[in-house]
Amino acid sequence: MTRFVKNPKEVASGLLIVFLAAFFAWQAMGLPMGRAIRMGPGYFPMILAGLLGLLGLIVLLTGLTLHPVKEENEAQKIGFRRWPWVPLGLVTLAVVVFGLGIRPLGLGPSMGLAVFLSTLASRRFKLTTALASSFIMVAFSWAVFIKGLGLPLPMLGPWLGGY
Repeated sequence: MTRFVKNPKEVASGLLIVFLAAFFAWQAMGLPMGRAIRMGPGYFPMILAGLLGLLGLIVLLTGLTLHPVKEENEAQKIGFRRWPWVPLGLVTLAVVVFGLGIRPLGLGPSMGLAVFLSTLASRRFKLTTALASSFIMVAFSWAVFIKGLGLPLPMLGPWLGGY
């Protein structure tokens, strides 16, 4: 049996990116577009959705081939079994922890926990690197969001004696 898919992960990723771009473009259609000289609020999101769709199409096409490839075994045909489920779960957990922890814990602890959980997903995890990355990201977030942009985010939330 032959197939035209060289890399199933690239094809799946490309399709996902194209669908996301279509969704974002559909959401931006409700906003006034304007023109290039006088842009409306929907102009920039539509341009970004178009660029995202183009990049997704490029990723999709790099996973295909013009010359048929013979299937080698059943494990390659079912690509989802080889996905790194634990790192994917850890990164998702990091985003959820940040989202749920920003109000009760504050920016500093929730950012530190999210970065630390994300570094656990790496095969080359080292505790010192994870702690250093967490500290650097907390300091960077404080400098950019609180000092630079002046956002009213507390570094420590009410659970930790902030506010």
